[in-house]
Formats: sequence, structure tokens, C-alpha cells
Amino acid sequence: MKLLHFADAHIDMANYGRHDPATGLPLRVLDFLKSLDTIVDTAIARKVDMVIFAGDAYKDRSPAPTFQREWGRRIMRLSQAKIPTLLLVGNHDISPAVGRAHALQEFKTLQVPFVKVLDEPVFLKPEDLWDLPLHVIAMPWIARSGLMASLEMSAEKTEDIYSNIESRISELIEGWLEECDPSLPVVLTAHASIEGAKYGGERLVMLGNDLVLSGSLVKNPKFSYVAMGHIHKPQDVNEGNQPPVIYPGSIERVDFGEAKEERFFVIAEVDAGKSTNVEWIPLTGVRKFMDRRTVLTSSENVTEAIKEALPKPKEMSGAILRLVVEYPREWDALIDETALRKYAGDVFEFHLVKRPQSEARVRIPEGQVVSSLSPMDLLGQYFDAAKISNADELKQLAQEIITGED
Repeated sequence: MKLLHFADAHIDMANYGRHDPATGLPLRVLDFLKSLDTIVDTAIARKVDMVIFAGDAYKDRSPAPTFQREWGRRIMRLSQAKIPTLLLVGNHDISPAVGRAHALQEFKTLQVPFVKVLDEPVFLKPEDLWDLPLHVIAMPWIARSGLMASLEMSAEKTEDIYSNIESRISELIEGWLEECDPSLPVVLTAHASIEGAKYGGERLVMLGNDLVLSGSLVKNPKFSYVAMGHIHKPQDVNEGNQPPVIYPGSIERVDFGEAKEERFFVIAEVDAGKSTNVEWIPLTGVRKFMDRRTVLTSSENVTEAIKEALPKPKEMSGAILRLVVEYPREWDALIDETALRKYAGDVFEFHLVKRPQSEARVRIPEGQVVSSLSPMDLLGQYFDAAKISNADELKQLAQEIITGED
């Protein structure tokens, strides 16, 4: 069995840049769709047996119809190519309110051929998978109330809910493993965190509390492959061992926390009783994120000094660039922001973050020592150095606190 696995598409993550006049879509959305097209094209060209999407199609639970249309077009291409496709519901796809539709609901409602939406814990046998010779155990992201209902749990002891959920999930998966035909490969797919996994920049966009699966659970040798989603940093949590426990990562860089990480999707060849072969396929052409920082040490030629901290114009062409500059507050007027933006004119977007620094140290007058000053004297010197406008009022409040007045 040849499986294509990807996750965390977030196709409407348009937090940078402009709109494309031809399509009306944000240019950043086109970046994500370009990666998604590469994945779909590869699935069709390589004639994979199944595509597993491990959750988070969008950035939030209420995507605009335009973005739903673009996602639907790509999934329909897989359907028309008769490639069985599993769509796992992630935490960005699901509504926290019980009974409300999730963002992938239309594929389930319309019963799109060769597409199955996994929005509850489920054990799939060959007859559930278009007669493909494998088993799939699916653990989508489910709101706490929905997961409790699915696992028939009581809410009497709220403080124990999360630990109970994790233990019940372990019991559920172990039970399903006992039902599996040992002659067939078994795939676990989940949208969750795993003990020991390394996080990337996705902490900035996460929604809801994490469902954490134990390492021993997902590394069970009865699995042929574990297809994870939720963590954006590409990694094999069971590297060098079987089964591979793979987070392919997001299909595009989401923020500067992912600036140094490459983007991937995975093709895994699984066979019961044999080692699974994993092919990491890089997504080329993803937009660069460049993060630079500099500290000014001289007031001479300030703008030129800042330019030296930037990449060469050719290197930063088309990139999303952030430059953090630290400097004494009194040099603020020396920074020519217009000249800097002109120098970085070929970037996709330029974020100049100015961080003026104030003199933090309060110097004690010569001849005095701290031990000779009262708390009120020290506080007064601090207020004077910091140029506090309402110092008299604050001193009065401080005096009341020190003397214990009500």
C-alpha cells in the first residue's frame, strides 16, 4: 500500500501581503494553494493507493466560502481520480459548540465519492475503505464535550476529565488493535500532540487544549504507520524505529517561528509484517521567512548600519522579512525608515520592529550608599530618573503602604 500523508494545510492563513488582482485571493492564500496543488498532483502522478489528510484545512472554524471553494476543488480532483481520501477533522476545523457543523462537513453531507470525513474516533476495516487491504484507526480532534459523548464518559468529576479522556482513548485504541487482521497493515491517524514531540511556530495559531497521546501508545509495533497532524514541525517521533510516527508539518510556513524549517509531505509504503518505507518529499517554492535582529552601538550612519543587518536585495526578494532594531531612545529620529523600505523594495512584506531602549539603571548620587537611604528616598530617586508625572500621588500611596495605613 502506498499512502500519501499531509496535514495542517491552513489554506486561508492570509496574515501577510496583498491580494491578487486576477483571482481576488490574498497572495498568501495562493502560496498555500500552490503547495496543495503540488500534493494533489503528486498523488495522481504517483498513483498512490490512499491520501490521508491529518487535519486543519483552515485557520479557523468558520472559513469564508471562497476558501472552501478552493479547498473543495483540490479534494474533488482526488475524488475524480478515484483516489481514496481520508479527511481528518482538526482543532481548527471543528466548532466548540455541540451540534454545529465542522468546516469539512460538506464532504460528509454530500457523500463525495472516494472521500471519507473522519470526525469521531473510528475503526475502519477494508469494507469501510473501498475494499483496500488495510485497517485505519482514526482519532480526530474533538471538543471535550463531543469526545466525552463519543466515549460515553460522565462529567461528574470535571477535574479528572482530561486524564480520563486520554486513558479511555488508550483503551479504545488497544481494543481496536485486538480486532485487526494481523495479515493486513494497520495505520493510526490522529490530530493531537504526542509526548516528546517537538513544537514549532504553531503555538501562535493553536486553538483549544491539547489532546496528548502517550509515546508508548503510538509506537506500538502493531501499527505499520502513524499519520499525525497538529504539530507544524516536521519530525518522526519514533525516528530509527518501527512504526514511523510522522508529523509531516504544515504545507507552508505560517509564521517566523517556522522561518528555518523546510516544508514536506510524505509518501509511505506499508506492508504488514515489514518495515515501512517513508519518503519525505520537500515542497519547493514555499515563500521564505527571514528574521533579522541588530543592536545599534553608534549614532553615526545609523541607517547604513541597519542596512548591513539586512540580507542582500537579491536574497530577500519575494520573502517575508522582519527586522528588529534595538537602540537608545534618543536615536529614534536618526532612523530613516523610508530609505530602509526602499532598500528592501523587492520583499513580499517588510516588518520593521523598532525597540528603543531607555536607561534602566538609577544611579545613586556620589557619596551615598543604598543602605543609608530609606525606601521612600530610593523610590523618589527612581521616580525622578523615570520621569514619572504623578510621582507625588504615588509617593503618598507608597507611604500609606509602608506605614500600614488603611
